[in-house]
Formats: sequence, structure tokens, C-alpha cells
Amino acid sequence: MASEISPPAPGRAGRTARGIARVLAAAGLAVDAYVHAHLADRYDAIVQAVSQGTLFRVEAGLAALAALLVLAWRRPVADAFAWLVAAGGLALLLVYRYVDVGELGPVPNMYEPVWSTDKKITAVAQVVTLVAASFLLLTRRHRPGRHRR
Repeated sequence: MASEISPPAPGRAGRTARGIARVLAAAGLAVDAYVHAHLADRYDAIVQAVSQGTLFRVEAGLAALAALLVLAWRRPVADAFAWLVAAGGLALLLVYRYVDVGELGPVPNMYEPVWSTDKKITAVAQVVTLVAASFLLLTRRHRPGRHRR
């Protein structure tokens, strides 16, 4: 029977680094949420079955929820949710910036081949969130007494 070796518990520096990463992830998500909520009404006229404004509001809501979870819940699932929201938002931003996908079922054509200031800010915020959430996921502590069998 092989014994499992868990990494040493992080000291004060490790806790500080993880705390900073949580704040950075939440801040990036908050910026993402704000920009999408702020711009949503401008995109209400772009409609297939659902408007682009509605999709912006959904992104804003998911980003706001992820920001709260990454700060308050401090569990790997919250960190993973934050990572997924940022990664999904960034992927869609880049696809609709560089590829004219057209309408996809109920989703309107959201192709916009320019780098507006809001788009740049959102992209940077999502990258910051991805880096911070990746750090949180890769440095998470294993609790003593919880061994996999």
C-alpha cells in the first residue's frame, strides 16, 4: 500500500498569494460584468430568437456570480466556475472579433471586427481572471484526512 504524500500546507506567503489571486479573479470578473451590463441595451436591437443584449446580460450575471463565489465560497468548484466564465467569455469575444460566424440557431450574428476600448478592457479583465483562477486551481491545498482510494 503506497502512502500518499500531500504538499505541505502553505504558509503565510501561500495564503497571501492565494488571497491576491482571489481578489484579482473577482476584480476581472467584476469588470467583465460591468462592461457587459453597461453595453447590453446598445445590443438589444440585434435579435434572432434572443437579442445580443440579452446574451450580454447573461454574461454579466454569470460573471457577477462567479466574482462573488470566488471571493466568498473559496472552493475549487467556485474557482473552476470563475475560470470557465472567463474562458468562455474570452473565447466568444475572440471568435466574434475575427470570424463572421453568422446566425447560429437562436443566436444572432454578433460579428464585430473592431477592437473597441470596451472590448480591450473586457479581454484584459478575462485574461487576468484566467491567470488568477488557474493559479487558484493549480495551488489548491488538499485537506488532511481526505484521501482518495
